Amino acid sequence: MDSVSAFIANINWAAPSWDLFVFLFFVIGSLLYGFSLGRDRIIVIMVAVYMALAVVGNAPIINQINLAFNINESVVLKISFFLGVFVVLFFLLSRSALLKTIGENNASGRWWQVILFSILQIGLLISITMSFLPNEILASFSQFTRDFFISDLGKSAWLIAPIAVMALGPKAKND
Repeated sequence: MDSVSAFIANINWAAPSWDLFVFLFFVIGSLLYGFSLGRDRIIVIMVAVYMALAVVGNAPIINQINLAFNINESVVLKISFFLGVFVVLFFLLSRSALLKTIGENNASGRWWQVILFSILQIGLLISITMSFLPNEILASFSQFTRDFFISDLGKSAWLIAPIAVMALGPKAKND
């Protein structure tokens, strides 16, 4: 709790930091994102994110591209590859039977489910993206931001919580 209050006390609105940008994106993005898509689409997107993460984390082609083009740091390549695979998978999965299997006729879900799933989705995306960044860039973020998104506990929580909520959460309520 002390780190949260210290983070809030150190906000400089005249010269905003990357930490402020990350947390504003997290809060505003979660709300706008969730209500514009609905519960079932967010779940399909989460599945696409997990699949893209598995591909990027285990695809030897990234190292081969690094060697072929003499790229020393694969940060941009990994983030680009992750986003590219994610977008392709999202479009493929959203047009497949997965949406019909997971969702209930594209039900929007209860408002609190939409907010919870969108918070977990945006937090997962921020955590994954930040995990690709080199230590030099990560050092420019506050300790609170690093603890919240990329510490071992933070990464584990952002990876496990969406799965737990999808598995244990109640079914969507058809409107």
